[in-house]
Amino acid sequence: MTIRPQPGILDIAPYVGGASRIDGRADVLKLSANENPYGPPPSALAAMAEALPNLHRYPSTDHAPLREAIGEVHGLDPDRIVIGVGSDEVLQFIAQAYAGPGDEVIHTEHGFSLYPILAHAAGATPVSVPERERVVDVDAILDRVGPATRVVYLTNPGNPTGTRLPEDELARLASSLPTSCLLVLDGAYAEFSDGFDGGAALVDAYDNVVMTRTFSKVYGLGGLRVGWGYGPAEVIDTLLRIRQPFNMSTISLIGAEAAVRDRDFVARCLAANAEGRARLTGGLRQLGIACDDSHTNFVLARFADEAAADAAETTLKTAGIIVRRVKGYGFPEGLRITVGRPEDVDAVLATLRERVAP
Repeated sequence: MTIRPQPGILDIAPYVGGASRIDGRADVLKLSANENPYGPPPSALAAMAEALPNLHRYPSTDHAPLREAIGEVHGLDPDRIVIGVGSDEVLQFIAQAYAGPGDEVIHTEHGFSLYPILAHAAGATPVSVPERERVVDVDAILDRVGPATRVVYLTNPGNPTGTRLPEDELARLASSLPTSCLLVLDGAYAEFSDGFDGGAALVDAYDNVVMTRTFSKVYGLGGLRVGWGYGPAEVIDTLLRIRQPFNMSTISLIGAEAAVRDRDFVARCLAANAEGRARLTGGLRQLGIACDDSHTNFVLARFADEAAADAAETTLKTAGIIVRRVKGYGFPEGLRITVGRPEDVDAVLATLRERVAP
């Protein structure tokens, strides 16, 4: 063919999601995608059902009711919020708007695998920076920042590590970056980290910091694909210029608005996750399986080596339990395990205790 895609496109390794099926089994416990085991809020289901008769109408283009709800709940200026098809789309807008050929996009070695995809799609060069003991290393990032650096993507809390960069270090990074570089704080798991604002205060303090959040995790709306970003007015104005006017469906907007206002549901889910996370972490450690303190709704279990992780995954699959291998994130010895319901945590620990405990 003589027609060729833009530079960088063919360098993209397509994203591969976690498994959701086991051949020959119908009774599968899926703990591979960090989904809310309690499902979506009943309030969101009711609101979406009520909206069904009006699906012949186009959705709003300004997303004002959802932006206002997010602003009210989180104490943010609705005019500085952009809504996307998952936070992924907001992250994509940023790369599309601020990076291009000759530019560099920094991400950390264990960060979200979408970041290099976004860099390549924009024609920019992705740059991987090492972490230290599975925690983001601010000095390593700053050492790699150069004249060509346009975006720094940072997952905080981390995925698949579950660790969180302390707020003073996050502030040091924001204050040390050149103003020509945008710091993007991907807070997909921010709700699970008690007392953490996801970086909102830093967004208000600097002209080159943006934060993103999602409805796919604690809100249990992964199937709707709703996310949002909060940033300086000038940045949000830029992102809105490339956002398609009808990128969000009516059902997604209404469901997300109801979910974000349902604080009782969120509080119950967070309390259940904290309890289950502590039990899963403690149980793994009792079995001699290493894991860091997690600030998310999953735990990264680190086995002695890749062979041990292979054996553990096989054993769990035999019991009908699917977890996530994270070789591509730099952990061939790791299994990322979503914190499920109490009985799900029991099933994981019992299976590992009986079959692969040292």
